[in-house]
Amino acid sequence: MHGKTKQRPLVASPPARALMHIPIYRWWRRAVVDTVDHNQVIARIIDDSGPSARYLFMTMMSVGIAVLGLLLSSPAVVIGAMLISPLMGPILGIGFALATFDFTELRRALGAFALGSLFAVAFAALIVLASPLQAATAEIMARTRPNLFDLLVALFAALAGTFAIIRGRGETIVGVAIATALMPPLAVVGYGLATWNLPVFVGSLALFGTNFVTIALAATIMARLYGFGHQLSGKQTMMQTVVLLLSFAAMATPLGLALGQIAREALFVSQVRSELSQRFGPDARVTQLEVDFHRTPWEVRSVVVAPRSMATSAAGLRRELARDLGRPISLQLNQILVDPAEGAEAERAALARANEAALNRNDNGQEIAALLALAAGVPLDRVTIDPGHQRAIVAASALPGADLSTYYELERRIAAGAEGWTVEITPPASPLPAIDFADDNVLDQGAQRSATISAWAAQRWNISALVVPGLPAQVVDQEDLSLSARRALAIAAVLDEQGIRAVPGLASGSSVRLVPPGEIP
Repeated sequence: MHGKTKQRPLVASPPARALMHIPIYRWWRRAVVDTVDHNQVIARIIDDSGPSARYLFMTMMSVGIAVLGLLLSSPAVVIGAMLISPLMGPILGIGFALATFDFTELRRALGAFALGSLFAVAFAALIVLASPLQAATAEIMARTRPNLFDLLVALFAALAGTFAIIRGRGETIVGVAIATALMPPLAVVGYGLATWNLPVFVGSLALFGTNFVTIALAATIMARLYGFGHQLSGKQTMMQTVVLLLSFAAMATPLGLALGQIAREALFVSQVRSELSQRFGPDARVTQLEVDFHRTPWEVRSVVVAPRSMATSAAGLRRELARDLGRPISLQLNQILVDPAEGAEAERAALARANEAALNRNDNGQEIAALLALAAGVPLDRVTIDPGHQRAIVAASALPGADLSTYYELERRIAAGAEGWTVEITPPASPLPAIDFADDNVLDQGAQRSATISAWAAQRWNISALVVPGLPAQVVDQEDLSLSARRALAIAAVLDEQGIRAVPGLASGSSVRLVPPGEIP
């Protein structure tokens, strides 16, 4: 198959000669296979399967159109990328090289395909980095969870495309067939790389790889079916068939499991919608419903428009849903209560007020994020904002002259102005403050503050316990305790209020410093 050399005449293999006794096979050979100009088709595929400047340029233009369509969530623009289909040539070259056992052409086509894919991913990533729109759209997320249906799309695309090129039915159908299953996932791979979104990158790469292998193997099957191949022994031909079938089975099994998971999730969403509709009555509408399956427990977020008389407690409804659905869930429910007698206009006004409140929450989140970034000394993109839970988190950098009390006060001040929001600043690693005592075991204001800051820092660092010097293992009678033990108990009480466990340690003097259990000198 390599180069422009004259092709060897096709000779039927021993199994093929044996099959000539079957009437339908004889008809297929005479009416279909013998009408195909095999040498012309092979020459065409060789011309299109190698690397060239035109091929690389068209690949980048196609992926550029695709990634813009994905960022805009525009299926029409994505289809525009499909029409170019620059990856058609190398894929068909790979498929026909496998069918004819031409390993020279196989290496050439694989090299062209790999080079085009790398150029496409790099170009897509550059476009995403330069784009002001980088949010994951529905078109992008749809190409991050490969399943059995995606394999079937790739299979049908390959069969249609290979048939078209063998029978000489034109380029357009080949372009649509091949690029339908390859170019958009390849653009999402570039998006995942540019945004450092590992789940998107891995999911789209899995879809791209699965579709590529499926298309190449399907092209191989069609090529063998139409008589493309050298004189192979019966053992080799049977081995080819078995390998192809096992390859499809190996890919179909995990993708079938993924499809089953998607089906179960879709069923769960349907059940939640049904439960909400039944709970709020026939006059209610579930206008929004999302389920986050990546959280533990699964998180349900919904907006329900219902009559005022059907108002319910979100906590009670969560318990009812968990019982009826047979699994624990987290529920965020926005109830828009209206009077049915007021008509549709009142309902629209209530929806508008709810949307305005949601937008205000998002605006507040951006303001809080800006304050946190400034206070923590980090770029704005280092601040994590969760509008659904109204939570803002940042890991602070080491600020000149700042100690733990500095970060503690910064968090308190920002939280005081962020009503309804949970604000958390994680301070950089540094020693906990010293706790100085007076002459008795009562914590004065300074000692109380130092103990509180120590507990706060432990929470931010995900430390569940602190060593308290002098803390007795058990207390029988307060009057029999030493001064250091009574002081340690006072500190332990402050830690306990903050949810931090106190661990006994060796007694010290009038000034102590708490440490995590693993850092005892």
